[in-house]
Amino acid sequence: MKAIRIEEFGGPEVMKVETVPDPKPGPGQVLVRLKAIGVNPVETYIRAGLYPRKPALPYTPGADGAGVVERPGQGAFKFQPGDRVYTSGTLSGSYAELALCDENQVHPLPAKASFAQGAALGVPYATAYRALFLRARAVPGECVLVHGASGGVGTAALQLARAGGFTVIGTAGTDEGLKLISEEGAHHAFNHREPAYLKAIFELTGGRGVNVILEMLANVNLGKDLEVLATGGRVVVIGSRGTVEIDPRLAMTKDAAILGTSQGNMTAEQAVLIHAALGAGLEDGTLRPIIGKELPLAQAAQAHKAVMEPGARGKIVLIP
Repeated sequence: MKAIRIEEFGGPEVMKVETVPDPKPGPGQVLVRLKAIGVNPVETYIRAGLYPRKPALPYTPGADGAGVVERPGQGAFKFQPGDRVYTSGTLSGSYAELALCDENQVHPLPAKASFAQGAALGVPYATAYRALFLRARAVPGECVLVHGASGGVGTAALQLARAGGFTVIGTAGTDEGLKLISEEGAHHAFNHREPAYLKAIFELTGGRGVNVILEMLANVNLGKDLEVLATGGRVVVIGSRGTVEIDPRLAMTKDAAILGTSQGNMTAEQAVLIHAALGAGLEDGTLRPIIGKELPLAQAAQAHKAVMEPGARGKIVLIP
């Protein structure tokens, strides 16, 4: 099979297409023939050697994908050859034509969802769900601000929050992004490049502030997030690209909580809950992953550059 292989940590150019042996499923494993592959920012940090947990070299990157079951291993009984599925993790890496997975990393893909949409689920939607419902413990009726809402995690969060009965505010940095987030569930959309946008958000809430902030770029926004947070509010840090200085008094005076979230900390029990909810949302049309760009597998380096550029619009997927 064809697969992206990384022999050394470095820039996007270290990713090379190679021909490698087809994986063989062992007991409790499932081999999936991928039709689409999700690209996530975390994979760029891992490739560059900047992530705390580094894979052994050489390796094939990626966790998210969608396709059809090629072959289940002994004792793997949930799926049959030809079943449409998506993955939320792999054993062999998803930037390839075939991916070897534990059975619990494979989930049914409803017929109404495309393979590209299935490849957009694993990291973005599970991250958004865990941040909103399991970390922030948001409840219907609260006001949620999704900071940087036009990317893969952001659009997932908008759809989940709107379906969950929240007042939803989203930010983006382009006119196209603002249009997208309005279409995907935001009651109110603000351009985070405008100097006074946070003041406008605070005024929109009648001076009460927002209850929950889902933060994609904490190194830029966290200090200011605390200024627009309601008493008892929670900020969930989903993404950050550096350090930030904050005034702890803002957290003190508002009884605020700053919460982190990482997919690596998701328990098996949480994964079952999350993917049951995501599957139901796909089935009834509540969840509609937005695909911003499709590229061939051989252009994985270009995809890694694009996923880190500002002005994100939906999900980038690779087609093997």
